[in-house]
Amino acid sequence: MIDDPLVQELLNEVVQDEENLPVVECLINGTNTDEEIAEKTEIKLNIVRKILYRLYDSGLASYKRSKDPETQWYTYSWEFDKNGVTSQIEEKSTNMIASLKKNLELEENNMFFVCPEGHSRVSFDKASEMGFVCPECGNEITFQENDGIIAGIKEEIASYEETYSLVTSENAK
Repeated sequence: MIDDPLVQELLNEVVQDEENLPVVECLINGTNTDEEIAEKTEIKLNIVRKILYRLYDSGLASYKRSKDPETQWYTYSWEFDKNGVTSQIEEKSTNMIASLKKNLELEENNMFFVCPEGHSRVSFDKASEMGFVCPECGNEITFQENDGIIAGIKEEIASYEETYSLVTSENAK
């Protein structure tokens, strides 16, 4: 699971440093207290706790608190939530695909004009309002063929849909 690029991307966003991924690996492999994780990973206990709380805040981990009858200290037993990972990847992928489809529709249904200096790229309506002149440099803006952009967006949508379906089918097992 942790080898999947989408899962790694999500976990890196949460733990904010690739060097902290061993904490997640320990959780996945069944180590469940912060002290045990700190010992196994050789990461400072306070950093392990910060990472665990980030995972908890992101919905990727849960914990149970129990009191030691002898010492009266609380022990936190942590558990990694694989379903949380799947649902967050599903949500991110769905949002990204929807955004890409919106961009695709915009590209397919409009003509675009660009400044030769790269200052602006505008739709036909906006270009006609501006008199087909770049507001920054005064150069004439010209028609831009967007077939390459459309093809790129379609490839990106297909890639997200394929990667997402692989992740959800692997995690359903």
